[in-house]
Amino acid sequence: MTTNRTVSFDVHVSYRQIYLDDLADDMGAPEAFLDDHPEHPVGILRVKDGKGLLVTGLHTGTVGFSVTVSDRDPEPDVNEYEDIVEISFHTQTGRIFLIEWGGEGFHKLPDLSSGPGWYRLRYHAVHMDRATESDCSNDAIIDRYLLQIWPQNESVPQVVKSTSRTLTYWRNAK
Repeated sequence: MTTNRTVSFDVHVSYRQIYLDDLADDMGAPEAFLDDHPEHPVGILRVKDGKGLLVTGLHTGTVGFSVTVSDRDPEPDVNEYEDIVEISFHTQTGRIFLIEWGGEGFHKLPDLSSGPGWYRLRYHAVHMDRATESDCSNDAIIDRYLLQIWPQNESVPQVVKSTSRTLTYWRNAK
């Protein structure tokens, strides 16, 4: 039987950035904008040394965000979301946080089912192009995101679904 734990919240973004951080070190943003995988770019999800960068369509404002932590692959939601990418992530603690720009806010995620080790991150996005065109939003949620996390050995990053111009842009950004 699969166990899924889902949390949902609104996240304030600036500069199109949200961060994922392993509790192993000082929480915060990566020291520099993380590089994409050189052979298999996924654009909007980048990881290194227990930190992650999640790119949004909206430059500044509030986005809708959900995170599902599972003990096995929960399968991508290809009907609800326009863009879906995956990458491997290593955690030293099995406890990670989602952090807003500049450390202005953080959201504790459910503890990872297998503790420290390798996990797969699957990042879903919808309405990134509309949010990119809007640039800023004070009240209305334009773009929404789902991050799925489950234990899996390290494997090659992949694009599961790509329909937006925004994802194409970030996959080609150097």
